[in-house]
Order: sequence, then C-alpha cells, then structure tokens
Amino acid sequence: MLRSHGFGGTIVPINPGRDEIFGERAYPSILDAPGRIDHAFIMVPVDAVPRAIEECGKRGVTVATIYTDGFAETGPQGARLQEELVNVARQHGVRLLGPNCSGIYSTRPSCALSVNSAMEQLDVTPGPLAIISQSGSMTGGLVSRGLGRGVGFSRIVSIGNEADLGVGELVDLLVDDDATGAVLLFIESIRDAPRLARAARRAAEAGKPIIAYKLGRSELGRDMAASHTGAMVGADEVVDAYFRANGILRVDNLETLFELPPLLVSQRPAQQHRVAVMSTTGGGAGIVVDRLGTVGVNVVPPSPKVIENLAARGITISDARVTDLTHAGTRADVYGPVLEELLASDHCDLVLAVAGSSAQFQPEIAVEPVISADRNGKPLAMFIAPHAVESLRLLDESGVAGFRTPESCVDAIRAWACWTPPKEEQLTDDDRLAAVTRALETAEGTTLNEREASTVFEALGIPFARSEIIAEPDHEVALTFPVVAKVLSADVLHKTDAGGVQLGIADAEALRLSASAIIERVRANVPEARIEGILVQQMESGLAEVILGFRHDPQIGPIVVLGVGGVMAEVYRDFAVRLAPVDLDEARAMIEEVSGLKVLSGFRGLPPGDKEALAQVVSSMSQLGCLTGIEISEAEINPLLVREEGRGVVAVDGLFVLRSGR
Repeated sequence: MLRSHGFGGTIVPINPGRDEIFGERAYPSILDAPGRIDHAFIMVPVDAVPRAIEECGKRGVTVATIYTDGFAETGPQGARLQEELVNVARQHGVRLLGPNCSGIYSTRPSCALSVNSAMEQLDVTPGPLAIISQSGSMTGGLVSRGLGRGVGFSRIVSIGNEADLGVGELVDLLVDDDATGAVLLFIESIRDAPRLARAARRAAEAGKPIIAYKLGRSELGRDMAASHTGAMVGADEVVDAYFRANGILRVDNLETLFELPPLLVSQRPAQQHRVAVMSTTGGGAGIVVDRLGTVGVNVVPPSPKVIENLAARGITISDARVTDLTHAGTRADVYGPVLEELLASDHCDLVLAVAGSSAQFQPEIAVEPVISADRNGKPLAMFIAPHAVESLRLLDESGVAGFRTPESCVDAIRAWACWTPPKEEQLTDDDRLAAVTRALETAEGTTLNEREASTVFEALGIPFARSEIIAEPDHEVALTFPVVAKVLSADVLHKTDAGGVQLGIADAEALRLSASAIIERVRANVPEARIEGILVQQMESGLAEVILGFRHDPQIGPIVVLGVGGVMAEVYRDFAVRLAPVDLDEARAMIEEVSGLKVLSGFRGLPPGDKEALAQVVSSMSQLGCLTGIEISEAEINPLLVREEGRGVVAVDGLFVLRSGR
C-alpha cells in the first residue's frame, strides 16, 4: 500500500517469522530495527498490542495507529483492556490513533498507512477536503463517493475507538494544515465536546468549514430523566444545538458532504439567507422549491429593480418566487443576463439555477453562463434535473456547487441557511450564581422539594407565585383565595400524576377538604413518598404556559430548553434548545422558534405577551450552566406563565435535581 501509492520514506516491517516482506528487510522486534521511526502501524493479536506499544515507547516512536480490534467496542472487558492500553501508551510517551481503525491516508506527501481495501484500489486525487471518520469501512466509501464527484482529498483519517487521539484534536491539527480547506466528519457520537468546540471555533476563524454527517437521527438515545425536559429533548436535538453554537454544518445526505463546500467559499456573516431561484424547467424547479419550503428556507421573488433592468435588455420576467424561463431560457442571451442580474442584486443572498434537458445535450448553453458569471461574492448553486455528467464535471472544475439530486441540493442549501458563526462566550452573573449556591446549601438531598426549588429559582431572579406551607389540612393561610394546593414532597416529581394537585380552591373550608384529599391520594398512589406538608400557592393566570428547562447532557454539557408548557409538554414536543448559557438575543430567538408561542405576538386579537420578560428568564435559567462546584442534573419550571406585555412572567411549579450532594 505504502509503496504503490508513492511513499518514498523508510518502511520497517516487524515480523518475527520473516526476514523480508515485499523486498523490505524485516525485523523480529522494533527494538532490533535501526534508524529513526516516526509512526508505527500495529496489526497484531489483541493481547500483544500493549507490549507492542511499550516497545514503541522504548524505541522513541511517538505515534502508533492500531488496526487491531477487540477493545471498547466489544463491551466492558474490552473497555478495561483499552484503558490499560492507554495507560501503557501514556507511560511511554506514545500517542494512539484507534484502536479498531483502518489507518490514515495523505496525498501530499503520499502516505497510505492503511489497510482499507478501497484505498488499495483507488487512485486518490489530491485536493482540499479532509475526512475524519469513526467508521473504518465508511472511510473508503466516502473517498470513493467523493472521487466519483470529482473532488480531491488532503488527509483521510479513520479514528476507530478514539482511545487517545480524537475528532477534536485532529480537527485542530487540520486547521493548521495548508493542504486542507474543509473538514468532513462522519461520526456516530461526540466523545470530547469541549475539545471539538474549540477546534471548530479555530476552523471558523481560519475560514475552513467543518461539515458533519452524524448518525442518530432516529435513535435519540434519551436518558431516563425526572423532568418533562429530559423526556422531551433527545440527544439528537442537543447535538444540533451543539453544532449550531460552534459553527459546524450538519448534513443529512452523504452526497452533500462533497457538494456543500463550494457554497461556503463566500460565506458572509451578515446574510439573511434569502434564495433566488431561476429555472429552464418548471417541474425541476418545483421539486427543489417545494422541498426548500418544507425546511424553512426563504425563497424570494426578483426585486422590481431586477425586473426593470432585464426589461431594459428586452427580457421579460414575472415577479413570481421562481423565475421560470422555460424554453426562452435555453438561449444563452436570456439565461446569462438573468443570472447576472440576480447575482448582482442585493435582494437575495444565494442564487439557485435549475437546468433541464439542455444540460444533458447542450452543456455549453446550460452551464457556460453559470461558469463565467460574476458571482459578486455570492454563493451560486445549480441543480441539473437530467443525468448530465459533462455539465456536472464542468461545474466541479469551475468551483460551482453542482447537484445531481434535489434532495442533496436542498440539504446543502438548508445547511448553508442554518449556518451561523460560533457564538461568543457568554458572561456569567456571579452575584446570582452566588445566591443560587447559598440557596442550595440549605436544601437537603439531591432532589429538592418544590419550595426549595422555588427558592433556588428566585435566587436566579425568576419570580415565583406566592406560597405558604401548611403542616396539617386545617391550618390557615394568609393568601388571597382562590389558591392552589399541592403535595410537598421531594419524592413526588410529577404531582398531577400522583393526584397531588388541586386548582381553584375558593375558601378555607375547600382548602381543608382539598388538602386532606391530596394526602389521601398521594399515600395511595405513591406509598413510599415522604410527605413534608401541603404547599398552598396563589392562583395565577397568563396568556401562555411555558416549560423552561435546564439539563446537563452527558455528551455535550449544559443546555437550556424552552417549549410549550403544561402537562402535555411531552406530547406537543414544540421546543427550542441551546447550549447554556445564552444571552438575551439568543433567548429571544428561542422564543420565536417555538411555534406554540406565536400567541405571545398578539394572535387573533389577543394582547401581546411579555416576551422580553420571558427572554430575561430564559437567559437567567441558562446561567445554571456556569455554576461551579455543584453538579446539576436537571432543573425545570413547568408551567411558567407569561402575562400581558409589561406585566412580566410568574413561575408556578418547579423541579430541581442535583447529580450529587453539595
């Protein structure tokens, strides 16, 4: 492999059973081999790997790629072997790639240190794309697909189990690699989120896109959680928030990995992501535009100025959202000027050209105007409806994003439209976090009762409904009726399900009866629960019920979630999720993202809700992500009532679970 792909350095085979391999002198042990050795490729039985690593360390080899499997991917015993292997490597100063990986490939300089059969057969073209894959077999699959698309590669890395070197550190390395212009990730999980986040931010600063294809859209892998938030938000939604926060583009089609990069060459931070579409095939454009609408991409009609400029050149177009040129558009003197006007206009941020049969039989008409057009720094994409190999080749060679299928075309434009630069690090509110720490010091256990939880949330600056605790049903309260009565117990997290809530209590006698009934129901439904009293709360109302949650995701870290609240929150699954903390602008964006909260904008004659107060509370809740010294598993307010504009918000129920004691 190494020699056939042009490696010109020294190769040192280690094999105790042979003196020579393919003309290269072999040695029984690496300790017997002469000269400097930079990198070891290890493919020995699993039990022999630790000794091989130890000998590499003694020999001064600083990096070893381990092809051998049988480690963490096999279960607990394999995980223990892998941990021991890493310890051996660290003791001897050896960095590990793998185990269970197929190796690495570099085009310039050439180094095919891999056993991937696809690499053996393929002639890999040098180019700007680098691949990092957690799947060994898909490494070759990705390369073959990319080569079929006419793209070239700089570095290709199979990382396997990531026992030591991982995605984040390798991306960081590639940011400084002059041969790499973009990094493509094929990943199943994120094993070192902070390291990858730092690398992705450096990549964004360097103008090198990170594009990820991540498995797990359907298998959400939810953790068992106490809150609605924990049950509602799965791992995949959290990954989306992580990618968005760190400027990583996520795609859903493998083809998009190779087709998207040309769209990102002119990425500008002030885009509104408006797309102008021109076409010579009504049906072909319809397929793409229909799909763009389903993913929320804004397709805009030509501006009056564009229509006026073209009319002055003898070309008439309508103000429809798709500029359908049909038969007239197959003429270069029509197609070219329309494209030029759209690219020059400031009413759109990307131009999508759709070509029909002319691209298959007359590429000089369909493609040449696209290739020669002055893009004015604007992304340009082209979907070709028929099978048109020559036209696509011409687009590839000219650096125009060309698409074979409407699915990958829409996937790429959606990813482009969703891209934002990495979010700036948010400031912490030290005074509020100190108040939260003091409030938590008075709580008992890892799960707080509602009164304890409300005290913590109030320390964050989140207003809670007035409440009192009564030890017995016949005790009086100083609240104004009507009131709400709830069981107070850290053991009853979902009080409604346990029969522990009574709303709209009109007077003292009704409170006494309700409190007695609550205690009776809870003791029947949750006999093991420790009842600490009855929480009596002022009855509140608002325009909308909101669920506001905080979680510590095991892969990604702290997140904040906003959604439509109430007992049906898990059914509606209408929510926005971000990495915590968030500032007010991001909190406002979350509010606009939740469909069910459109009512706060004055829906059908209703007064507008206090969205600004809600944004402030979302930002305050997210500050829990900055808390140090105390590990929070999850926290939730459900419901948080949003009142009319200027009247604020009020929380009426809360949950707080710590991962460990203070």
